[in-house]
Amino acid sequence: MHKKTLSDWTFDICIYLVLLLCGLATLLPLANILSKAISEESAVVSGKVGIIPVGFQLDTMKYVVSSSQFLHSIGISLLITVVGTVIAILVTALTAYPLSKRHLPGISFIMVLFIFTMMFNGGIIPNYLLMKKLHLINSLWSLMLPALISVFNMLVIKSYYESLPESLEESAKMDGARNFTILWKIVLPLSVPVIATIALFYAVYFWNDYFHPMLYINDAGLKPLQLYLRDIVMDADSSSAVNKSVDDMMNVSAEGIRAATVIASIIPMLLVYPYLQKHFVKGVLIGSVKG
Repeated sequence: MHKKTLSDWTFDICIYLVLLLCGLATLLPLANILSKAISEESAVVSGKVGIIPVGFQLDTMKYVVSSSQFLHSIGISLLITVVGTVIAILVTALTAYPLSKRHLPGISFIMVLFIFTMMFNGGIIPNYLLMKKLHLINSLWSLMLPALISVFNMLVIKSYYESLPESLEESAKMDGARNFTILWKIVLPLSVPVIATIALFYAVYFWNDYFHPMLYINDAGLKPLQLYLRDIVMDADSSSAVNKSVDDMMNVSAEGIRAATVIASIIPMLLVYPYLQKHFVKGVLIGSVKG
């Protein structure tokens, strides 16, 4: 067993210090936001709130989540996230599989077309006109269909497919299995780590997206959570309390409302991540080892 020298210990300590600093740089802003969301209005306004709450209260969180529109918007966001993620994973996985077969004719040209879309985009106005032409304005499909395939995500899954031993598919074909059967019963079950990782990427995208809803959704009944929270922040900045009484606004501040909206929007993702963490750790290493 190799005995650590002084230089080894010094190197390890430096690594741990760097990791600790990176962790603090990530967690301290979040702790500050959480503290502002649950601290008294006077402390938030006067700038006395750091990473520890000053005068615990939940009036700000209640202000953000008390509206029926908030619960409705959560339902809309959950619908978009779940349906969009499932369809996106299905389409992406099905697209990556044939592209992982380098012996197929024309694969290189098709790959160039996919890579081209990563570099060039039609832009906001053409995309809006396309959605309008397809009658998808004020439709939840306008938030899901354009994002069904991320070329980067597709390339990650494709790389994983290519790392699987070809002997698995050859053995299945010798037993009479067709391509779809091989994909469904062999390839996809072996691809759970990368599928879970890409599913998390898609879910975070659909959940956090507010720019496209802002462009395509005008109906208040179809506003996802992020767009609703944006409206709350805008109301706080303009000191206008839409559908809120004076009593509701007495114990909250604009800064506290902004902090509460951030906390309200990230809690669902924090609840989901632990279930996908073990697959995520494996998935981020996809493509680093071939075998």
